[in-house]
Amino acid sequence: SLLLNAAGQPRKEKVRLPSSLQGRKPNSIPNKKIEDPVAGKVNTSSLATRQHLSGFHLIPSRVMLGVLKEGCTYAATVILKNVGVNFSRFRVKQPPPHTGLKVMYTPGPVAAGLQVELEIEMFAMVIEGKGGLEEISHDIEILTETETILLPVRANILC
Repeated sequence: SLLLNAAGQPRKEKVRLPSSLQGRKPNSIPNKKIEDPVAGKVNTSSLATRQHLSGFHLIPSRVMLGVLKEGCTYAATVILKNVGVNFSRFRVKQPPPHTGLKVMYTPGPVAAGLQVELEIEMFAMVIEGKGGLEEISHDIEILTETETILLPVRANILC
C-alpha cells in the first residue's frame, strides 16, 4: 500500500513515483500531440503494449565540465539515440553567445535504433570581473517531434 511503509506504519511523506512510471522522461517537456497522416501505424503485437513508440534518449543526460581555465575552449560529446520504431527528426536551439556554448551536429532524420553525436563546445569566459570561481549553468534545448529535451551543462570557471 502507498499509505503504509515497509514496517506497516503510516507514511509521513507522499510516495514519489519514478518518471518512467509517470510516463515521461526527466528533463523533457512533452509537445502537444500532432497526428501525422503520412506516418504509418505499427500493429505488431510486441509493440502494441508500449506507450512510447518514438523519442530520443541522451547519453549522458547532463554535462558536467568541472573547473575550467578562463580563455580556453573545452568540448564534450553527447549521444542522442532514437529509441523509437520510426525515423525521427530533431534540431538544437543554439544557446546565446554570452554563455560561450555552441552545439555542433549533423542535421537530418535519425533512423530507428541509430544515434547522432552532439559536440558541446564551451569557450570559458567570465562576464563579470570578480576573482575566484564563477559557476556557469545553462540548459540546451533539443527540439524533437514529440518533446523538448533539456540538456543541463554545468561548469566552474577559474578567474
